[in-house]
Amino acid sequence: MTPSTDRNEALFERAKQFIPGGVNSPVRAFKAVGGTPRFVQRAQGAYFWDANGQRYIDYIGSWGPMILGHGHPAVVEAVQKAVLEGFSFGAPTEREIELAEEILSLVPSMQMVRLVSSGTEAGMSAIRLARGATGRSKLIKFEGCYHGHADALLVKAGSGLATFGNPTSAGVPPEVVQHTLVLEYNNIEQLEEAFALHGAEIACLMIEPIAGNMNLVRASVPFMRRCRELCTQHGALLVLDEVMTGFRVALGSAQSVYAREIPGFAPDLTVLGKVIGGGMPLAAFGGPRAVMEQLAPLGPVYQAGTLSGNPVATACGLATLREIRKPGFYEALSARTRSLVSGLQAAAQAEGVAFSADSEGGMFGFFLLPELPQNYAQVMKSDNARFNQLFHGLLARGVYIAPALYEAGFVSAAHSAEDIETTVAAAREIFRTLQKQ
Repeated sequence: MTPSTDRNEALFERAKQFIPGGVNSPVRAFKAVGGTPRFVQRAQGAYFWDANGQRYIDYIGSWGPMILGHGHPAVVEAVQKAVLEGFSFGAPTEREIELAEEILSLVPSMQMVRLVSSGTEAGMSAIRLARGATGRSKLIKFEGCYHGHADALLVKAGSGLATFGNPTSAGVPPEVVQHTLVLEYNNIEQLEEAFALHGAEIACLMIEPIAGNMNLVRASVPFMRRCRELCTQHGALLVLDEVMTGFRVALGSAQSVYAREIPGFAPDLTVLGKVIGGGMPLAAFGGPRAVMEQLAPLGPVYQAGTLSGNPVATACGLATLREIRKPGFYEALSARTRSLVSGLQAAAQAEGVAFSADSEGGMFGFFLLPELPQNYAQVMKSDNARFNQLFHGLLARGVYIAPALYEAGFVSAAHSAEDIETTVAAAREIFRTLQKQ
């Protein structure tokens, strides 16, 4: 298709005149892989269609929320009914209570929950709450984990073990991140050193239990166990960022996966997003009653939002949660995701391409590396040029994966065995080309 007839390209050029970079979230710009972003016209099930009418098998699913696939009938019906009742009230609704009850019934570590509108908002609010509840200032995060674009979290690792981070974005003064310690993911030695040096000052440790923003890298069981032990020992709060993994990797979220291996394991605070909104802007954070009651209007920690608990978003989220808790849902989703991962691994091996992959529930990740990486530094050893060739090769064959090396992928309940077979066959063709280079 020539540029003059490519509506995606025309729309991108038009968008760049009015929207910074032509997109409203950076990864959509295809800067990491090159080329022209696909402008989506519509979506249904496991597919979306771009501005040229080209159909793609969709493995990003709005970056995770579309666990049922696009346009699930029960969700559409719930949203349509809610829209007719009103878009927003700025006042409480019964559906907010119903969604809160549904979330708490599935995540036992949470006794109370506060609804907000985005994962960034939930993450920054959880940190404020942890600081208010403990009376401390410092926090621990891990390189490669993304918790939204709040100032205190836009940091990279410092120059030595257990050092404080440096801003990774213009507009974030160094003094804003002076209380943020950035450690290496899965490094128990660094973790213990950080608590030995600063334990009495640490308000919380925030972590993605299965990181999805350095592709998919899971915290080892010993590492997660040590996070829990050290937080308990030093009076810090363990905050699990499950914006991506919440209800995506298991019905009880990632914390239930770790609880199978660590008796009694539970975080102090949980941050949720994506799936709980079913594709609408909705997120949440929650934990024990004693901590959550520190929030206004009961306590001194202020947090508010005009659109929090939006009636249309809660309808969408509630309908989604009610579908995914049906018997057999996660068994089928996990099996379908594993079939994709094992198929890709077999195809790469057959063509002599270094490849490793992992999955949990409906979330997966792969690397053009012989072994799965355990931290951000190891992820960075991936071959960008080869990934870009794989990305564009799949795109040309009607398969849409994340347009960046460092993003996880998502399978929905709508993906069929045929979709998986088509994807694996397309990947094998590209692996054959990679092998010859």
